[in-house]
Amino acid sequence: MQKALQMGKTSAVGSFKLFIGIVSSTIIMAIGTIILARLMTPEEYGLYSVALIPSYTFILLRDWGINSAIIKYVASSREQKREDQIPQLIAAGFLFKIIIGLGLSIILAVFSFFVASNVFNRPEASSFIAITSITIIAGALLTTSQSAFIGFERMEFYSLTSICQAFFKTLTSILLVLMGLSVLGAVLGYTISYIIGGLIGVVILYVALLRKIKPKSLHRSSLTKTLKKMLHYGAPLSMTNIILGLLQQFYAFLMAIYCTDRLIGNFKVASQFATILTFFTFPISTVLFPVFSKINPHNERKLLQMIFTSSVKYATMILVPITLMVMALSKPIVSTLFGEKWTYAPLYLTLYIVNYLFVMLGSLTLSNLLAGIGETKMQLKLSLITLTIGIPLSLVLIPSMGIIGLILTITVADKPSLLIGLNWTRKKYKIKIDIKSSIRIGAASALGAIVTVITINYFIMWAEWMRFTLGTLAFIITYLLAAPTIGAINKSDINNLKTMFSELGVISKLINIPLNFMEKLPNLK
Repeated sequence: MQKALQMGKTSAVGSFKLFIGIVSSTIIMAIGTIILARLMTPEEYGLYSVALIPSYTFILLRDWGINSAIIKYVASSREQKREDQIPQLIAAGFLFKIIIGLGLSIILAVFSFFVASNVFNRPEASSFIAITSITIIAGALLTTSQSAFIGFERMEFYSLTSICQAFFKTLTSILLVLMGLSVLGAVLGYTISYIIGGLIGVVILYVALLRKIKPKSLHRSSLTKTLKKMLHYGAPLSMTNIILGLLQQFYAFLMAIYCTDRLIGNFKVASQFATILTFFTFPISTVLFPVFSKINPHNERKLLQMIFTSSVKYATMILVPITLMVMALSKPIVSTLFGEKWTYAPLYLTLYIVNYLFVMLGSLTLSNLLAGIGETKMQLKLSLITLTIGIPLSLVLIPSMGIIGLILTITVADKPSLLIGLNWTRKKYKIKIDIKSSIRIGAASALGAIVTVITINYFIMWAEWMRFTLGTLAFIITYLLAAPTIGAINKSDINNLKTMFSELGVISKLINIPLNFMEKLPNLK
């Protein structure tokens, strides 16, 4: 238990540093999204979103599991006190990704007109697609650096590079759109930010971390051997990411073919606002990978079981209430931030984030568990199941139901894989979810959402920002009272959370405010 709490404390510190970066970068980009959404029409914003689809697709073919291999082997090398191996690992990763990224960038630029005209039936998007092809190689520099930061458990550098990329994306996009460049300005801002972010990441990695390590001799044969080792680990894991990523891009291509730019613009506004939930999902899922990588699944099975169960419970405790609060407040949120012209966005937002509720079943934790303990073949099998379900489902739902069909496909397609994966880990490693806690947390959150909906509907004539503020307060108060009362959180949970966040200084004091409030309630067990 003590080791689990210490790992939890380390994860909490890492999560917090990532949280700061994700919050800051997402807020910066959210500001940019809000301003762009107000400066551009839904049709222009939809065309901008379509122009990014091909580069997203090609990026999936760039990494081949190298990012995950860097995280795993850097973390394990540090754990084994073999830091001299790290420069060779990172050099091999950079070399591979630069070569692949450059080749893919050239291919996309050459075929940009064909894709724009023959696939999307939007020939005006060809120049935009060609420009975004640069992000494939630039993004390779950024993501490789960030993977190394995670392996070193220097999450503050990950956060810094994310903030820099977000800042330059927002600044340049807004300035160029204000200059009258419209979609071109937004595309240029997006591309420039990756170039600057990638260069900053490489400089920080060398100056702050690699320069201090005396490496083994770097020569061609050793780099090749290291790269083979990384690909052997990462390729099956990469196939999982490629399959699932290509499936998402297949959905995006169908959306571009069967939906108008206006509806696509509304959906992108909704889905980009939903990235606020990555404030919480990304830090948690990112730190779980190196945590699971440090556990021997055969010799430390009880510790593995404890970490998995606790991570699901505490991720549920954080994410489920926030998700249901956003669902209840979708209309005031969209109207307050983006204006009234985004008529479909509130509905799309409400439906889209239903997927986050499956954190109660371990959707955020299972993939990190399998990757961390080396069960990449099982991950590949699960992704193939999702692919088998997702393609026919999307071919039926998206052409017939448009954006609603897209959201339903995203929500449904991977759930059989989740259930199969949970059953497999339960049988092999005796790992299970504390389903009673998940249900109680969901019930407390649902009660908060019901009270919120009643509250904002009672004050229907108030301004949207006032309804949003009042609804948020109603939800927080209801959840803080309901969660301890129905047993969604108990004294042990509060003590564990206080211990895990104890090294965050003034932030721990802020986190302790709601925890202390719940601790004093008479019904807390």
